[in-house]
This record gives sequence, structure tokens and C-alpha cells, in this order.
Amino acid sequence: MRLGYKRVSTIEQNTARQLDGIEVDKVYEDKCSGSNTDRPQLQGLLDSMREGDTVIVHDISRLARNLTDLLQLIELINSRGCELKFIKEAITYNRDDKNQKLMLSIMGAVATFERDMIRERQAEGIAIAKLNGVYFNRKQSKAIDKSGIIRALEDGLSVRKTASKFSVAPSTVSRIKKAELVLI
Repeated sequence: MRLGYKRVSTIEQNTARQLDGIEVDKVYEDKCSGSNTDRPQLQGLLDSMREGDTVIVHDISRLARNLTDLLQLIELINSRGCELKFIKEAITYNRDDKNQKLMLSIMGAVATFERDMIRERQAEGIAIAKLNGVYFNRKQSKAIDKSGIIRALEDGLSVRKTASKFSVAPSTVSRIKKAELVLI
């Protein structure tokens, strides 16, 4: 059986390009971080594969984002008598091919390095934005003035104008309105 695995990091992202045109019998698709192997569809794939199956993944970073997880997953897949194919890298991995293990180790190390560099650049960008006063997260931003929002709504201000006045999203005003049962 040919088992496909797709993964994107967020629910907003699309997996359409992964395994496009590749024939598989069953597809497992996760929409969550690849930073660890605690992913429901990945676990489903690992539980369902049988000896002789082929696991097909678009590229290495879709299966694992660090070298340790990658090597452990490869070992697990191969220990069950399954073959592992990475389409983008054009690598088929089974226990008998030591050259492929070396190639995967190098590529996995590069993927881990790339992920670490992304985190580092992100942290640097956030630090610069904070220094320039343009980065605020919920913990650092001022508390929402619920009583002020309620008063504004009671005074007849629209949800959108109230949101603008208090620098919050209209959905926040609507939630407060609903929670407080303000009848306007």
C-alpha cells in the first residue's frame, strides 16, 4: 500500500502542492507544527502502516523539522518493513542503503539549522520592533476597558465606532456586548 503524508504548520495553509500528481492509496494530513512528532495524522499513519508499505512524503521538512525526530521516524518506518520516499529530494530510503542514511542526515541537519535560523531572525525582528515601539503582544498591551466599551455601547455608539475608539477589534466589542447582555 502507498501511504501519503502531508503537513502544513497552520490551518490557513494549503497542502494542495504536496504529493500533487503522486498516486497514493491513502493520505494522512496534519495542519500543525512539525517541531515534534506528536501529530494525530502522523501517529495514524505510523499505526496503520504494514510490512511492504511505502510511505511517501513531499519533502523532509514535512515529516520532521529536526534531525533527531527525522532519524527516529525513519528507523521506526524501516523497522516495520516499510520504505520511505521523499519526492522533492528524490530519495527512497530503506534499511539496506547506507548512502541514503548519510544523505538524509545531512539534509535533516540542514533543515534543523534552517529552522533555528528562522527562529533567530524572528527573535531579532521582534526585538527591533519592540525597540521602535511597533510590536505589542497581548501580555504587554494595555488591558481592555470593558466598562468603557459597555458605556459607549449604552450611549448608542456603534460596534465599529466603539472598537475604533478603544483600539480593539469589532469582534472584541461584540463579545463584550454579548457577554454583558447589553441591550441597545
